[in-house]
Amino acid sequence: MVLFKGFKMTETDTDDVGLECNFAFAFDNINFSDRILNIEVIPDPHFSRTQSRSLSTVAPNRKRSRHGLVKGNDVLLQPEEKVNCNLSDAEEAVAITEASPSGDEVSHGNDSLLDMSWSKVLRVRTIHISSPILAAKSPFFYELFSNVTRESKQQNVTLRIHNSEEAAVMDLLNFMYSNTLSSTTSAAVLDVLMAADKFDVVSCISYCTRMLGLMPMTCESALLYLDLPSSILKSDAIQPLIETAKLFLASHYRDITKFADEALNLPLAGIEAVLSSDDLLMPSEDAVYEFVLKWARIHYPKIEDRQDVLGARLGRLIRFPHMSCRKLEMVLKCDHFHPDFASKVVLEALFFKAETPRRQRSLAAQDASTTCSRFVERAYMHRSVKLVEFALPRPRGMIYLDLKKEECAQCFPNGRIYSKAFHLGKELFFLSACCNVDHHNPFRCFGLFLAVKFKESDSLRVECEFAARSKFTEEYISIRKGNYTFTRGKAVGHRNLFAIPWTTFIADDSHYFIKGLLHLRAELTIRQ
Repeated sequence: MVLFKGFKMTETDTDDVGLECNFAFAFDNINFSDRILNIEVIPDPHFSRTQSRSLSTVAPNRKRSRHGLVKGNDVLLQPEEKVNCNLSDAEEAVAITEASPSGDEVSHGNDSLLDMSWSKVLRVRTIHISSPILAAKSPFFYELFSNVTRESKQQNVTLRIHNSEEAAVMDLLNFMYSNTLSSTTSAAVLDVLMAADKFDVVSCISYCTRMLGLMPMTCESALLYLDLPSSILKSDAIQPLIETAKLFLASHYRDITKFADEALNLPLAGIEAVLSSDDLLMPSEDAVYEFVLKWARIHYPKIEDRQDVLGARLGRLIRFPHMSCRKLEMVLKCDHFHPDFASKVVLEALFFKAETPRRQRSLAAQDASTTCSRFVERAYMHRSVKLVEFALPRPRGMIYLDLKKEECAQCFPNGRIYSKAFHLGKELFFLSACCNVDHHNPFRCFGLFLAVKFKESDSLRVECEFAARSKFTEEYISIRKGNYTFTRGKAVGHRNLFAIPWTTFIADDSHYFIKGLLHLRAELTIRQ
């Protein structure tokens, strides 16, 4: 679509009106320009010279900052300040942009500005520009050009940038005319994104975000996106890319036990993305808790810093309601948490455990849409059990284990599902469901076993009864019963619990799946 001669409308990157003008023909064209932009390129600051000379590499150390200096008035412009300087006819506007130093250099911001002001200029690039075009795209340039009076005879503007920013700034200027970028690699596009943030070119931020979203994601790029300056992370335009990066990391580190050393080296933003996932494969939430403490000890050696980061950031990602009571007791004694925080999360967890199953499901459903799904149960490698325990006349317990039909199906042909460990008396037990071969028949079948992790004795005599709910009566029906003597390394149970082939057990008309769930019960009585 053509509005008038020389002005072309593109079909993409539309604004609120629906169309964007393409002024590529006017870029660095003296016939369509009213000013000259002198770009002074100076050496990179010390903190970036020790790293790669790419904006994408120093992004984590960069904060959004634009310093402006007007010759003669020496007015320092902070990012949120408006330019309000009167220039004489002979004066030239100079805008100095600089990445905020990190570490100890932050306290010497004015010195950094002076260093930049008097740094050796490596080269100067002169470009003919149209101030209305740049001002329309960028509040930064709008403020800059507003300082040059209409009566001024000197229409030159000087922009001072670092050497590592040159390519990105040139591509950004071209984008402000053409709405396209020449950069094609993720590192180059990220450089332009950083430059667009510094100069408040919102349309370019959106464009770069879309380009990066179409490029292959890696762990390195995902971590880099999550560690962008806060000014960029707050932008609505970049939220889809940030969410994609979080999902990528959560998926890559889903089975975190396979990448334990690598995961322990993740930065804070990365480990938060991993811990936020409902699909995280860990034996239990107790194991998640121990992993978080180990990570915190490595990255925050000082106890005060560790308490702060656990209380404000990582602690909210631990799902305390799904931890064991014994581990919750340890939380109250752990000096890694502020006492008030520890008391609050443990009390909340205990109240959740005391709720009825229906109320627990309701709380989990309400919590599922929040960023911190503390009531939602993860896809633990070890499945949760419900234990009803009796101490007298002898240790006795009823253990309930529910398994989804799809996870049972995934056990074929040699898979196994473990329950979380549970205490009965002084011993620690766990259940194991599996798909195995029946010794008496040539087909595969569903097996259920009970094992004990000895602490107090080398052998143990237990009376055990296995039961399952029937689809027809919806009541628990006793399947197997016997007396067993446990010794170290021994598990007891039945290879073919239901005395039917696997295909019959898993079939659509199976007698044992009720609304997609297999309900198992083990009743144990310790005789010794």
